[in-house]
Order: sequence, then structure tokens, then C-alpha cells
Amino acid sequence: MFKTCRNAPATAVAALGLSLFGAGLSLAQASPEESAVPESRANLHFQFTTVTQAHPSFHAAYSGQNSLSPDSEHETTVTSTLYLGARLWSGAEVCVNPEMTGGSGLSHAFGIAGFPNGEAFRVGSPEPHIFVARALLRQTFAAGSETEAVEEEANQLGGRRPARRWTLTAGKFAVADLFDDNAYSHEPRTQFLNWTFINDTAWDFAADTRGYTRGAAAEWILPAWAVRVGAFQMPAMANGLDLDSDVLHAHGEQLEVEAHPTLITGRSAVVRLLAYQNRARMGSYREALALAARTGAVPDVTLTRRTNARKYGFTVNAEQPLTDDGDTGLFARAGWNDGSTETFCYTEADWTASLGAQIAGTWWGRQPDRLGIAAGANGLSDAHADYLAAGGVGFELGDGRLRYRPETIVEAYYLLQLVRWVGLTVDYQFIADPGHNAARGPVSVVSLRLHLELVQARQ
Repeated sequence: MFKTCRNAPATAVAALGLSLFGAGLSLAQASPEESAVPESRANLHFQFTTVTQAHPSFHAAYSGQNSLSPDSEHETTVTSTLYLGARLWSGAEVCVNPEMTGGSGLSHAFGIAGFPNGEAFRVGSPEPHIFVARALLRQTFAAGSETEAVEEEANQLGGRRPARRWTLTAGKFAVADLFDDNAYSHEPRTQFLNWTFINDTAWDFAADTRGYTRGAAAEWILPAWAVRVGAFQMPAMANGLDLDSDVLHAHGEQLEVEAHPTLITGRSAVVRLLAYQNRARMGSYREALALAARTGAVPDVTLTRRTNARKYGFTVNAEQPLTDDGDTGLFARAGWNDGSTETFCYTEADWTASLGAQIAGTWWGRQPDRLGIAAGANGLSDAHADYLAAGGVGFELGDGRLRYRPETIVEAYYLLQLVRWVGLTVDYQFIADPGHNAARGPVSVVSLRLHLELVQARQ
């Protein structure tokens, strides 16, 4: 599905974004002087990220259709995004994000559940494509008189908002824009690259192959806690680009509760508990094995797909700041899904656990820099492991057979903030038993990431 990208179109999009950004600086307008915080009526931001990864040759007792290549290889991905935002009326904002993607993950993004490039998730084709990633309307209703400052960011207008509020979001966007957030392990353009540390890998959230979907979410946000619910379209086929129009039988729901307890260091932590369920035309691993036993064929989960099949799971997600500015802190995640219905959207893992830390460069006189280190493990349900051991394949894994052992990953990165809008990251990942297979690996992946982000100055 993927090939090495061509960077000429990416350079053109970057140049276009830079010129549009310059023109967009005049869009923000300050509120009257009596207001303590300027309010932006519109903004325009731009980001450009390229990730080049390589791994040396590694031991593999055998390889199959969806294996990570045991030969040395290198690949590059490119993404470029314009973030257009405008305030329509009181409490209402509209955001539209044209995006360009291109390139390939290692081995066409096959062979590792905790895949090492989070940007590859956004790449639906090796050839550069421009599309609308997000087009959403956000409406906020005050639930109290107290307000708080809002920083100018991508898809966020600067100004003030109610500290106690209801927020409704509808349109096209990523489910992970609102759910399973974490200050230290959520953004592959500036933080960890591995999918294991971006989100709960056992959370098979509704998304097309680029990571976006259509739907709506409601949030009730208070200073000490929050509740979020959302419903979204599922893809028409596993890891497919088209969303299923049969929304009565194909949909994904999320419920998340967030609390801010004081656990250690006297600083408030953030703990999020998430539950989800998917309904879609999905297959069953056990049914595929039973069918293969009757016919003598290799099991194929696609032959057992039925309308309105169900998959569900849970996530625990925590972050703990260690400094007053929050730039240094710890994080942890654990997730599980039922593992009986085929993986359909994110990645082939049925349980996961991870922990790590982000350390600000303040400690060595480089305040904007970041050092990150994390470790995690991904595993399969018995049904999923038996299916792969019998030669079955999913949309991401399938070595022809499987000597099951949970996949273990360690990642470390250093982000060098060259100037405010340019960051260069060196990243190393050690992956044991890639694809949950003890017969393959370990493999080391080295990465170089360049990230440009132009944030409009508040006026």
C-alpha cells in the first residue's frame, strides 16, 4: 500500500503554507482594551512534519504476507496541514484543516502492532494527496460565571472561555482529538513516535485509514473533572478509507471520565477512564478458525463478517506533572478489549500497558528542548493469537504462523528546539518480538523527525 514518498509536492505545500501564514497574521483582532486577554476572531496556523526511519537487518525464523522485512530498509513520511479557524458567534468556532500526506511506513506499515511511526497512521497512500482532514463546528455554553485564559493554538482561538462549560463538537475530525489525551504521550509530531505511546493500542477507535471520521461529541468540563461522550462512523472495511454509510449498524461510541486528584508531589494529576464499543460488519477469530477446520483452508476472518458485530474495551490513562509549569512529568496507560472480534481500525493489539516520562531541557539550560523515555508491551487475546498461529492475517499482522509472545517496546527521543517554530528530533526504538512473534526480532529503529509549526501571534 505504501512506497517511498516524493518530497517535491510536500515542499510546495510547505511554501504555500508559509505564504498563507504570513497573510493570515492580520486576521486576529484584539478585543477592547478593557479585556485582560485579547480575543482572536480568526486564525491560521501551519505545520509540516517529515519522519525518516531505518532499521538494520534482524533475525527472522520465517516471514509471511504481513511481516516486517528482516532486511535493512528506510522510509520517509511527510504531512503538512493548514489550520483555519474562525469565531462565528458567541461560543461558536469553526475549524477546517486541509492536509497533505505522502510517503510510507517501514515495510508498508506491516508487521508491528506498536508501529514505530505515528505519522504513518495519517498516510493513506504513498503518493502525495491533499484532502480535508477536519471540518468541525464547536459550540461552548457557559455553566458558570468564572472564565479562564485560552492560548492561541492550532484549532483553538485565543481569548477566554468559561471554566465550567458544556462543549459540543460535530463534523469530521479524529476521535483522539478529544479522547485518550495525555500531556506527555499523545502527539507524534513532537513527542513519542510509537503507536503504543500515542494512544491505547487496544482502543480500536472509529477511524478511516488516515485516522479521521465523522461524528459528534459532548463534553461537560469543570475545573476538577470532566465527562465526554461521542458517537462516530466506522469504516466500511477494516482499515478502509471509506466510512460506512449504514450508521444504524456501523458506529463507535466512547465514554470518558476525567478527574484531577492530588496523588504525589502536591500537584494535581489527571486520570482518565475510557470505555468504548464498536458496531460494524466485522468477523470473529473463533468462527474463522472453526470454518477453516471444516474446510481445511487457512482461516480468513473476512469470511465470517456479519452486520452489527460488536467490539468493546477499556482504557486507564494517567499523567502526573513533576514541575509547576507541567513541562516535566510522568505518564501511564493500560488498555484491554474483548479480543474476539477482528481488529478494524487502529492496530492489532488486544491489551497494552505503557509508562514513561517527559523531561524539559530546563535541567541542562535548554528550556524548550524535551527528552522522553518510555516502555510498553502489547499483547493478543487467545482467539487472536490462535488465528495468527494458524496462518490467518489481519490488516496489519500475519507472519504465516505465530510463536506468540507479547510485543515489548522501549523508546527514547531528544527534541532539539532549534528556534521557536523548528524542532529536530532524534529517536531510538527497541522492539522485541515484533508482531507478537518470538520467532522474529528484536529490531532497532532509528528516526529523524523535522517539525515546523507556525503559530499566529496574538494581537
